[in-house]
Amino acid sequence: METSSKQPNFKRILLIRLSALGDVAMLPHAVRAFREAYPKVGVTILTRSFLRPLFDGLDVEFIFVDTDKHHRGFWGLWRLAGEIKAHGVDAVADVHGMIRSSILRWMCFLRGGIPFRKIYKGRVEKWFRVGYSNHEAVPLTHSVVRYCDVLRRFGYTFDDPSPAKRVVHESPVGKKSGRWVGFAPFSAHRGKTYPADLSEQVVSLLSERFDRVFIHSGGGSEAEFAERMESQYPNVTALWDRVKLKEERDLISNLDCVITMDSLVMHLAALVATPTVSVWGATHPEFGFMGYGMDYEGVLQESMPCRPCSVYGNKPCKSGDYKCLRAITPEMIVERAEYMCSKYGFVECSVDEQSE
Repeated sequence: METSSKQPNFKRILLIRLSALGDVAMLPHAVRAFREAYPKVGVTILTRSFLRPLFDGLDVEFIFVDTDKHHRGFWGLWRLAGEIKAHGVDAVADVHGMIRSSILRWMCFLRGGIPFRKIYKGRVEKWFRVGYSNHEAVPLTHSVVRYCDVLRRFGYTFDDPSPAKRVVHESPVGKKSGRWVGFAPFSAHRGKTYPADLSEQVVSLLSERFDRVFIHSGGGSEAEFAERMESQYPNVTALWDRVKLKEERDLISNLDCVITMDSLVMHLAALVATPTVSVWGATHPEFGFMGYGMDYEGVLQESMPCRPCSVYGNKPCKSGDYKCLRAITPEMIVERAEYMCSKYGFVECSVDEQSE
């Protein structure tokens, strides 16, 4: 199943990627490169419905997954395999590589004889670099390139994607005036989340230097932090429950710079080529998870014997204080944001306003 000596002649390929959010947000880069090389091959994305905006501007179709109800369990996946067959898919590219996607790709093969290829995640290489901090090490293969490699295993030949070009969408929060910056201090794991006390200092410094500061967050305690900052500083806006995914991406495209952890916001910024300051703690950009095409001058990290302590940032800190994150001061972050803004210049307005 994993080799092919013939030129592929598939009419429609299915790409499976259900989560995590940042990983799905990297997939459009690979799709863009493939569509440019093979415009006559149909592409269908199997993912969750709310992630559709990530693929705006790409000529793709969708099959949306509902693992809570319609596609839940073994028989739900069997039903989904039938839907995939009925959609006209004749090849499956599993760029997720988890148990559910593995079962599904085999079901597609059993139900319709649909050939598949799967992702190679390089878990062994990543595991050997945990606890070995070497900023001179050659970065491992980027996740976007790994996605492309799945398609190449069918026999397709195409170049790695070029970095996204700067795209400024219509602002969802009104016309821009002055310098705007985004701050996303949160992630799914503590090892990739900037400490709350230091985050408050970052917001305070940003509010002094920028005209508007937008805080990207999830719900719960993250939203409470953002709302508290909004109440303290008149030019700070909490985004939770005010913008959806598409609007958040559109807002990021209007920012002069976004400050983010190893999280979804970093990859949203990469899709629209917004200058980014990325802060790294437990994880490391050399694992291949950095925003695709981003300027490495925007990376902030401290070399320590204990980092990276995990591939995904989901392991507890051995010393308990996450000194890798606390070593990156608020002043360092804001100064780097100022530098990235000066390097890339001021973003004046949205595309729609420019065309009027």
